[in-house]
Amino acid sequence: MGRKKLIELTANPALPNFTLTKLLWVRDHEPDIFAKIAHIMCPKDYVRYRLTGTYAIDVHEASGTLLLDVTNRIWSKEVAKVAGIPESWLPQLFESPEVCATISDEAAKLSGLRSGTPVAAGAGDQGAGAVGMGILQPGSVSATIGTSGVVFAATAAPTKDPLGRLHTFCHAVPGRWHVMGVTQGAGLSLRWLKETLAPDQSYDDLTTAAAKVPAGSDGVLWTPYLFGERTPHLDPTATAAFVGITSTTTRAHMTRAVLEGVAYSLKDSFTLFSELGIPLKAVRLGGGGARGPLWREIQANIYGYACERLTAEEGGAFGAALLAGVGAKHWPDLEAACAAGITVAETIHPKPDLVRRYAQGYAGFRKVYPALKGIRG
Repeated sequence: MGRKKLIELTANPALPNFTLTKLLWVRDHEPDIFAKIAHIMCPKDYVRYRLTGTYAIDVHEASGTLLLDVTNRIWSKEVAKVAGIPESWLPQLFESPEVCATISDEAAKLSGLRSGTPVAAGAGDQGAGAVGMGILQPGSVSATIGTSGVVFAATAAPTKDPLGRLHTFCHAVPGRWHVMGVTQGAGLSLRWLKETLAPDQSYDDLTTAAAKVPAGSDGVLWTPYLFGERTPHLDPTATAAFVGITSTTTRAHMTRAVLEGVAYSLKDSFTLFSELGIPLKAVRLGGGGARGPLWREIQANIYGYACERLTAEEGGAFGAALLAGVGAKHWPDLEAACAAGITVAETIHPKPDLVRRYAQGYAGFRKVYPALKGIRG
């Protein structure tokens, strides 16, 4: 099956992080284990199986298996057949807030949970995190910086990038989808900098010093490709680099360049959204990138959109609780759940002069990857 056909069926290219590609690796390298497979489950779904005895998965998590017909929210018989995956291995599909099982008597005795307690299907980390941030309606977008960085946009229909640079998944919201761009080494870049150049400094010390450096870091750029890169390059061999270092460059310059470089890399996803006609409004910030005022300001000015920081910071866990609340009929739907549980603590508005300055910096950032690729060969 060719790349174009695979994206048509599953909305995604075959990347190493998908379940199917891992299964095929096991088939080729550990055939004895492959021969013993009876069911395929993601970690949270295995926990549910042990608690309930039910084989189930939500359509959001299933989107990351490369076995789901994302457009129609059903398993792809064609992909499973070509890959040699028996349909009997695949768990039953549910929408994320849908109750799919109940706690068994045996699990109740072992766990202390009440027998018969309803269990909702749930979602993968990004889908649950988006619910926890209220990213439900088309046009709503989040930018979350953890170890990796993710830009997540809700859509009314499956929007597919023919080149596979973005992930297109079923949303945890029934009847909706989302597109997602990923930077592999986002918060990881800052951790690497601290551990390598400033092990005796706190993150607050580093960002306080970086705040005294002008926007643009006096020409220093950082490409955060410590583990290769997914969006937009799909290049596992991409490498990180500082560019523009001079005799006047300080650790504070390098720190600010890392904060800006991660935001530039996430802006690549916004650029692709624009190319594909995906509407954008305000951006909600999450993860470590939402906690520091400097990184929040950098993101607002590089993205060029107003950015919102929320009161709740629990992300995926909070979203999972909202999904369960809808499943248990505490709220009629996710819109009502999010309206009751999510509030905006702060809005950071971009400043026109900094937006222009960072637009120039982003243009330079975009030139670094092809130059490095040319050097690496």
